[in-house]
Amino acid sequence: MSAQPTFSNEPVAAHAIPALTAIAFSGVSPSYRTLNMSVAALVIVVVAGLITAIRFIPWLTLPEPLIALYPVALVAVMTVGCLWLGYHWLADPRVGYALREQDISLTRGLVFRKVVCQPILRVQHVQLKRGPLDRLAGLACLQVFSAGGAMHTFEIPGLAVAQAEQIRQFILDHKDLSAR
Repeated sequence: MSAQPTFSNEPVAAHAIPALTAIAFSGVSPSYRTLNMSVAALVIVVVAGLITAIRFIPWLTLPEPLIALYPVALVAVMTVGCLWLGYHWLADPRVGYALREQDISLTRGLVFRKVVCQPILRVQHVQLKRGPLDRLAGLACLQVFSAGGAMHTFEIPGLAVAQAEQIRQFILDHKDLSAR
């Protein structure tokens, strides 16, 4: 008859908890920022072009109030577009991930910083997601699904395909190992 381990739930001193800032996060591919900014710029040009085309179509007569709103609409599109480009310029380099023995972490956000840590033992499955623009840029998004949830826990965007496949394989190889 072997002795069963007893349950223990000892308090942990606040100073003994490791600092979250001690995690060394790796950044995503620089192509991620380029892709996001290219898409934003393309949308801005298309919307501004449509507004301009509607304004200057010779067979379409617009009411005077709409003609007077043309410069306002163009300035609004350009302002929103500049804010969108500025956001990607500042926020995309702050997306990072860390892969450790027992967990995988993601940090992102410009104004509201978010850090998500997922124990590898709780990972149900991992999948790579690649849309047409991702494929064009040679990027992949790694989605991590947690046990007990139907949606993904988090996704790491902007990874090089080979790097995403390596991380996926590491997680799959280590998800069934017991915690040390």
